[in-house]
Amino acid sequence: MMLEGNQMTADVAGRAPSAGAPPAPQSWASHAGATVVLALPLIGAQLAQMTMNVTDTVMVGWLGAEQLAAAVLATQAFFLFYIFGAGFAQASLPLAAGAKGRGDARGVRRSIRMSLWVLMLYGLLTLVPLSHLEAILLALGQEKETARLAGSYMSVAQWSIFPALLVMGLRSYLTVVGRAYLMLAIIIAGALANAGLNYVFIFGHLGAPALGIVGSALATLLANLLMAGLILAYTALSPGLAHYELHARFWRPDWPAFGEVLRLGWPIGATIIAEVGLFATSSVMMGWLGTIPLAAHGIALQIGSISFMIPLGIASAATVRVGYAHGQNDRIAIGRAGTIAVLIGGTIALLAATIFWLVPERLISLYLDDANPNAVEVLATAIPLVLVAAMFQIADSLQAVASGILRGLKDTRMPMLIALISYWAVGMPVAYLLAFFAGWGGPGIWWGLASGLAVAAVLLNWRYIRRERHGLVAAR
Repeated sequence: MMLEGNQMTADVAGRAPSAGAPPAPQSWASHAGATVVLALPLIGAQLAQMTMNVTDTVMVGWLGAEQLAAAVLATQAFFLFYIFGAGFAQASLPLAAGAKGRGDARGVRRSIRMSLWVLMLYGLLTLVPLSHLEAILLALGQEKETARLAGSYMSVAQWSIFPALLVMGLRSYLTVVGRAYLMLAIIIAGALANAGLNYVFIFGHLGAPALGIVGSALATLLANLLMAGLILAYTALSPGLAHYELHARFWRPDWPAFGEVLRLGWPIGATIIAEVGLFATSSVMMGWLGTIPLAAHGIALQIGSISFMIPLGIASAATVRVGYAHGQNDRIAIGRAGTIAVLIGGTIALLAATIFWLVPERLISLYLDDANPNAVEVLATAIPLVLVAAMFQIADSLQAVASGILRGLKDTRMPMLIALISYWAVGMPVAYLLAFFAGWGGPGIWWGLASGLAVAAVLLNWRYIRRERHGLVAAR
C-alpha cells in the first residue's frame, strides 16, 4: 500500500512530460485534487514534527513554570537557527521540481545534493551561537535562573542541528519525487520515539536518571538521529530512486548548483527567519513582563504553531506544484495551481480560527498540570493570547501559501524584502507600542504580530496576482 500511495502521489503531483510533448491541460478540479494529495502527507509530516515540540513543552511544563519558560526560550532559539538553514532545503524544492517537470533526473540530483552540502556547512556555523545561549539570554535581560536552565538544555540540543537539517533536505527530495508518504512515516516514528524518550529521561523512568529539562534535549537529539538514519537508508537503498543516484559520488562538488542553492536559499531563510524572529523577539518581550506571561505566551504560541503546520504543508505543496508548471512553461497551470493553494489554505485557516475562538480554555489546559500552583494564573493569562491568535490565523495562512507559490516561481528576494518590512517595520513596532506604551501587555504584543502578518499577506498575494507584470512568468 505504501508503494501504491507513493505512486499515486507521483502521478497526481506532476509527471515529467514526454520529450517534445506539451504539458497535458488540467482542470481546476484536477489541480485541487493534485494539491490535496501532495499536501496531505506534507501536512502530516509537519504536524508529526510539531508533536515533538509539543511533547517537549507539555512534559517540561509538568516540571513547573520556570522550566517551561526556559524551554520556550531554548527551543525558540534553536528553531531560529534551524529554520534559517531550512531555507536552503526549501530552495531545492523549486529547483528540483522544475527539473522533474522537464524530465531532468540529473537536475534533481544536482539541486538536492548541493542543498545537503550547504545545510551541513551551515550547521557547523550554528554551533557558535547555540553553545553560548545562556550568555546571550542574560544580555537580553532574561532572569538568571531561566537563562541557566535554557543554556543547560541547549548544551545537548545543539547537536540536533545536523540530523534535523539532513532530514529537512531529504524531505524536499522525497516530496519532489513523489515519496512524501514515506517521509511522513519516518517523522511519525521519530515523534513516537521522542515521546517515549522524554518520558524516560525527563522523569527518570525505566531505570534512567531523572535529567529534567536536559532529558528533554537528549530525547530530541536521539529522535532526530533516528529519523536521519531511516531517511538516509531509504534514499540510499530504495530501487525506485536508484536512477537519481543521489548518494553516488556525493563528495564531488557541483559549484553551479551549489551557487544556485545559495542564491535562492538565503532569501528564503531570511524570509522565514523574519517571521520566526518576530515571534522569538516577542518571547523576549514577554519575558520582560515576567515568568507567568512568558509561560502563557509559550503555550499560546505552541497552539498557533500547530495550526500553522497545515498551511505550511500546503505552501510546500504549492511550491512543488507551481515549480512543475514553471519547469514546463505552462502559464495556465501556474495560475490554477497557485490559486487553488490559496483557497485551500484560507479555508483551513478559517476553521482553525473558529476552534481557537470557541474553546481556548480546553486547548490551553492540555499544557497544564492542575496540581501546579501556577496553573490557574497561566491559564487566565494565556486565554486572551489565544483569542488574538484566532484573529490572525487567516492572515498567517495566506502569507505562508503566497510565499510558497512565489518560491515555485524562483522568486525569493522580493518576498524577503516584503517580510522584513511587514514584520519588522510594522509588526514589531506595533507590538512594542501596544504592550509597553498603551499598557496592553501580552495581548498588545500579539496584536502587533497580527498586524505584521496581515501586511505580509496582502503584499505577497498582490505580487502573485501581478506575476506577469513583475516578470515572474512570460507575458501573454
